[in-house]
Amino acid sequence: MAADHNSFANLIWQIADLLRGPYRPPQYERVMLPMTVLRRFDCVLASTKEKVVAEHERSKGGKVVGDALDTKLNKVAGQRFHNHSPLDFAKLKGDPDNINKHLVSYIKGFSANVQRIFEYFEFETEIEKMHEANVLFLVVSKFADVDLHPANVPNVQMGLIFENLIRRFNELANETAGDHFTPREVIRLMVNLLFIHDDKLLATPGTVRKLLDPACGTGGMLAQAQRYLREHHAEARLYVYGQDYNKRAYATAASDMLMKEVSHNGGGDNVRFGDIFTEDRFTEEPTDKFDYFLSNPPFGVDWKKQQKEIIREHDKQGLDGRFGAGLPRVNDGALLFLQHMWSKREDVKPKEHKEGSRLAIVFSGSPMFTGGAGSGESEIRRWLIENDWLEAIVALPESMFYNTGIGTYIWVVTNRKEKRRKGKVQLLDARDVWTAGGSEDSKRSLGDKRRHMTIAQIDEIVRLYGKFEEGPRSKIFDNTDFGYTRVTVERPLRLRYQMIGDDKKRFLEVYPHLSDDIQAIEKALGRNPRPNWAPTWDAIEALLKKRGNRWKATEQKLFRSVFTQRDAKAEAVPAGGRGAGWEADPDLRDFENVPLKEDVDTYFEREVKPHVPDAWMDRSKDKVGYEINFNRHFYVFTPPRSLAEIDAELKKAEDEIVRLLREVTS
Repeated sequence: MAADHNSFANLIWQIADLLRGPYRPPQYERVMLPMTVLRRFDCVLASTKEKVVAEHERSKGGKVVGDALDTKLNKVAGQRFHNHSPLDFAKLKGDPDNINKHLVSYIKGFSANVQRIFEYFEFETEIEKMHEANVLFLVVSKFADVDLHPANVPNVQMGLIFENLIRRFNELANETAGDHFTPREVIRLMVNLLFIHDDKLLATPGTVRKLLDPACGTGGMLAQAQRYLREHHAEARLYVYGQDYNKRAYATAASDMLMKEVSHNGGGDNVRFGDIFTEDRFTEEPTDKFDYFLSNPPFGVDWKKQQKEIIREHDKQGLDGRFGAGLPRVNDGALLFLQHMWSKREDVKPKEHKEGSRLAIVFSGSPMFTGGAGSGESEIRRWLIENDWLEAIVALPESMFYNTGIGTYIWVVTNRKEKRRKGKVQLLDARDVWTAGGSEDSKRSLGDKRRHMTIAQIDEIVRLYGKFEEGPRSKIFDNTDFGYTRVTVERPLRLRYQMIGDDKKRFLEVYPHLSDDIQAIEKALGRNPRPNWAPTWDAIEALLKKRGNRWKATEQKLFRSVFTQRDAKAEAVPAGGRGAGWEADPDLRDFENVPLKEDVDTYFEREVKPHVPDAWMDRSKDKVGYEINFNRHFYVFTPPRSLAEIDAELKKAEDEIVRLLREVTS
């Protein structure tokens, strides 16, 4: 058998055919991934198995128990895990009728870290299902024939086998894979952008860096980041960490990472289970701060269930907590993921060998523009841009993901921009950089994924990103280009007074005790319309005073509401108070978004006054907002065709129709 990771993956893939019937193809991964992990661990532990079993027997009934016993037996095994069951894959084949019980017993013989993984795989359920379908013995027997011993399959190659299987099974289950699986070419692009400026830093001997993916799914981004370092900077050490709330995805990622030396202490706990919004599992040193972040959080994730706790943290901790910059609308928590990640950034402290952090995250289009000035989304964008942390946004082609055809964008955030990038944001349009087909291996569509990027296309995008120059695909902006002041524009209230019988009846239904006053007002002012409310009301107040009456504020308010109508030709109503100006008409209130680079007064005189001369601005209500309108910045005007060209085309179509009709009727 050729010692090639694709060959091993193909061999394991063939075993999956045994599941056909009790399982549908998208469900194969429920069995094949945990079985692959089991077989790998079985092979890894083979050489020390007898010593571990013997030591476990000697330790029975002793004082060393629990975690301490696990640590002791791990040391005997020479690994970060052990299995003290006398069973192995060869012995499991010895009792076909009870293989289900023996397999469960064998799994319970592992150290706690491995048992926990299989609990999240919910593998005992699958064991019983396979046993009832009479395929369990066949599956175990076939796996027993696959030699995954480290002497035959080194750790790096085993990682590639597992990654290959994860990708295949996820693509097979493409209707749900987008929740926890990012296309490999997208990950490759993100990783290249993440490390693009760090060659010198990573090439420094002894470099140790940490990377976090708080929505790691099956661990694809973590694996790709490690592969990049292995291929480009073998001397650098990158410890990767992840968290996920999907049980099977977590178990898969934890299994993959346990096979590798990826955590700061070799403990194998670098992938953790939990909801990051309410269970941040990385709060203690040395995993409370990270040098790099990669993530593809679920699009449009609802955070209503976690709303109470998130709002409490936002209100109590502010910017000292994770969500102080702002809270987006409850039906899309994408920007909460970003805030969570960025709260764990390293500050730039050269004397302490801390170089700051870089982050790459995949979003849909909504985080760029959803929410007006003062909204949670706008405030988060403002926080990122005014702190000069947003380095770039890259637009990806549509139909690149497995469960959605919408447009997607990579945001790159950092607190250590290159000097030439300071105060700037790069927008890179790669929406038409794609090749048909779901992947380089398959030209057919994979669910909604109908396009992919080749390595050459990825390299071209990275090159354009690195050049940091203006061009058809690349635009460079000042930070302030995305900001604006939302100014409230008021128009005066203009009211026409007139007393009409029906209106009088409506008013007196509410305040019948004012009947005599209403009769007096009608007699004094008549029923003709008056286009000047202010002097009209002055006259009414004088009349009421003469009659010895003074109306309550609620009565005055209803009177104006009933007996006046808005009239553009009427006189403006004074606001009251010396120098107070005019009362504003809420129905005519409007807003102008004035670019931060423009003087508000100049903009108002140029853009508003010529159209509404009586307007004014209420600057006490100003709000600063930020949005990134990607389409507008890359819009290319296509002039309409000339009428002559359209007429010629219509004439040609008419002639063709006539010709076809003649053929039918002749």
